[in-house]
Amino acid sequence: MALMINLNADMAEGFGAYDIGDDDGLLKIVRSANVACGFHAGDPLTMRRVVAAAKQHGVSVGAHPGFNDLWGFGRRPIEMKAEELEYLFAYQIGALQALATYSDVAVTHVKAHGALYTMAAVDRPYAEALARAVRTVDPRLICVAPPGSEMERAARELGLKVAREGFCDRTYESDGSLTPRGIPGAVLKDPAAAAAQALGMIERGEVVARDGTRRPIQVDTLCVHGDEPTAVALAGEVRRRLEQAGVAIVPLTDLTLD
Repeated sequence: MALMINLNADMAEGFGAYDIGDDDGLLKIVRSANVACGFHAGDPLTMRRVVAAAKQHGVSVGAHPGFNDLWGFGRRPIEMKAEELEYLFAYQIGALQALATYSDVAVTHVKAHGALYTMAAVDRPYAEALARAVRTVDPRLICVAPPGSEMERAARELGLKVAREGFCDRTYESDGSLTPRGIPGAVLKDPAAAAAQALGMIERGEVVARDGTRRPIQVDTLCVHGDEPTAVALAGEVRRRLEQAGVAIVPLTDLTLD
């Protein structure tokens, strides 16, 4: 049986007069779209447009909620009560579900954005708040989370399906965390390097950290950040190399997850 993996991209991050990322180009390559829900980026028109385009390309659609931090693009840590975070998260999922209805598209997964993703990976109250929000809004939604994280554990404890995520375009630290963006080289821009990292995760179940440490990692989905200028070229090379190696690139809903 051939190896299967999902390739996803964070997108729909333009808003108002601002175009951010080549969503149309990415939708021809990836198989799942994480749609910004208007808090860290995005707006209703952008959300609606990207969902409609995703349907045309057979790309599954997920919500990509973040902190209410448009100025910081959701990449600044914010401390808040778990109850407030839960409702903030649920609110954004519901917004995408409403707009997806216009295209008769079902939202299939949820992935936290930026600093919220990083914080909830290690902060148990945050992780539980996100899991509660997903279960309340729609327990059929797949939770995208870092492998071995508090997010993964909290989601599984509530009976939710989880897709463990690896990153094609981010470097890793020796403890398995992502390299902070403030460190030079934290974002991989070379398509060949990104494809090599993706292949390592899928074929060998490992990722080489920035210091050369080899860390085991098991993933179901691989991410490309759509706001990077190199995103389309990088995603295209990752898909080409994976398919060349016999790996099938499928929507999240085609994977067997638990």
